[in-house]
Amino acid sequence: TMILNRVQQRAAGLASPAPAAASSAFSQRHAAPRPAASLPAVGFAAPARLHSSLSCSPLRKQAQTPRRSQPRGAVVTQAADQKYDYDLVIIGCGVGGHGAALHAVEQGMKVAVIEGHDIGGTCVNRGCVPSKALLAAAGRVREFKNQQHLKAMGIQVGSVSFDREGVAQHAAQLASGIAGNLKRSLEALGVDILIGSAKFVGTNKVKYGITGRVDVGGEVTAKNIIIATGSVPFVPPGIPIDGKTVFTSDHALKLEWLPQWVAIIGSGYIGLEFSDVYTALGTEVTFIEAVDNLMPGFDKEIQRMAQRLLIQGRPIDYHTGVIATKVTPGVPGVKPVVIELTDMKTKKVVDSLEVDACMVATGRSPYTNGLNLSAINTETDRRGFVPVNEKMEVLDKDGKVVPGVYCIGDANGKYMLAHAASAQGISAVENMNGRPHVLNHLSVPAACFTHPEISFVGLTQDAAEEQAKEKNFPLGISKTSFKANSKALAEKEGDGMAKLLYRKDTGEILGVHIIGLHAADLIHEASNAIAMKQSVQDIKFNVHAHPTLSEVLDELFKAAHLEKAPAKTPVAASLNGGNGQGWQWPGTAKLGEML
Repeated sequence: TMILNRVQQRAAGLASPAPAAASSAFSQRHAAPRPAASLPAVGFAAPARLHSSLSCSPLRKQAQTPRRSQPRGAVVTQAADQKYDYDLVIIGCGVGGHGAALHAVEQGMKVAVIEGHDIGGTCVNRGCVPSKALLAAAGRVREFKNQQHLKAMGIQVGSVSFDREGVAQHAAQLASGIAGNLKRSLEALGVDILIGSAKFVGTNKVKYGITGRVDVGGEVTAKNIIIATGSVPFVPPGIPIDGKTVFTSDHALKLEWLPQWVAIIGSGYIGLEFSDVYTALGTEVTFIEAVDNLMPGFDKEIQRMAQRLLIQGRPIDYHTGVIATKVTPGVPGVKPVVIELTDMKTKKVVDSLEVDACMVATGRSPYTNGLNLSAINTETDRRGFVPVNEKMEVLDKDGKVVPGVYCIGDANGKYMLAHAASAQGISAVENMNGRPHVLNHLSVPAACFTHPEISFVGLTQDAAEEQAKEKNFPLGISKTSFKANSKALAEKEGDGMAKLLYRKDTGEILGVHIIGLHAADLIHEASNAIAMKQSVQDIKFNVHAHPTLSEVLDELFKAAHLEKAPAKTPVAASLNGGNGQGWQWPGTAKLGEML
């Protein structure tokens, strides 16, 4: 809300000339009612946010489109190239599309977004935002039920209860509120919101509309087009989704009921977070994981500690190295869900489970069907991702750049996180404005909002060791514990660790991994250091307030040591036979000669 107010205040301060003549007919169509369903827009995993840099650059000649209810002070520009209706059209308005739109307006571009479902996309409406609301409520329940922990701080509580419908309502209201904020921020800056699913009809032309609605839709042209259609839950073959006893994260976020026992297929970010919610609210959990260990993709040392903190001691068991080849839905409270487990290596059925419910958390698939990519001579890969280069420019079937067409976020598969999509969108806008920009994806942080949280950026230790061997450099590893942090101890939250991976010859930061209290907030000092190409020598002199959790990173960087460089010759020694105390830096020999 605070950021939105700043947007509106900034917009209201810009002088608006008299409305220009009416533009093309497309501008008369987008006041139609919002559709019931259609196009998800951006991936699951990370907290939604408004892009923080919202001041507008000096604008070109302004114009207002007819029959559009403009917010007071809205900024509306005219496309720079009069051949097109817009400078930029964005297909999909999740966190990625929204971030791209705001940055484009800052550059003085005339922008439209085409959204077929909800502003904010998956992240805000069916992903990271409502899931954090559930985790916040479940975390309070877990904390109040942990009488031993509270007693250690002199606190006594009675019985703890919760209202399932109230918890679910908290999540729904948060998602609705943030989606409304995102929409208003776009309207305040004069971004046109066009309703419907979109498809290409040419390199610079898009058609949009809603099936069965002749009163909504049209065609627009744009000098640049960004595909930001996001992703949907991936459901393996043999698993029918009924939305009640067999469901995805989309359904689970509604918290319509709490089964006594739920099987979760997949133990990545989504599965771990929902296991945290379910166990706090009294549900038993069984993980089904295809690989031989839980939490694939996490650093192995973090995996081991996470298993101790998040799995052991909670009502959770697991089956690894197996896949759910057949799932038969049940009836809540009447008939169990039956899950057939098959060994990944032998391909033989090895077990079956009967549970109250089954949640499918096996990742996400790009939502790219229906874009009619053949109209721009391109196609998705076998997994459905749109091919792009490092500048987010779409590539055609011959591997050549499609002029003026970009793809960001889950739809391109480079890094399926909402904040990565936003960063890619900003990068794409920079590139289309003639300022070459390449996003370093190794600087993009990731977080799992369990209790305690997990976060990381860059390479795992296995990947860093492989790179060190391949490039022949010494690998440094620095570690510290939350048990050494005063703030964590004050909160009786000493469980956790942080690990730094770096080059001992240059000080380059390769990766940082954290598990512990507020790990998701702590990771950004490391991720920003990687983005700014800071070495451990640079960052170890940063000052941190005491006592704060940020000192976990402070200790981590201070514990990093480089290999000793060749000894430098003292300046005085070069002048006086080796009895001086100064250091010989480049250029000081000439100074000695002068002296």
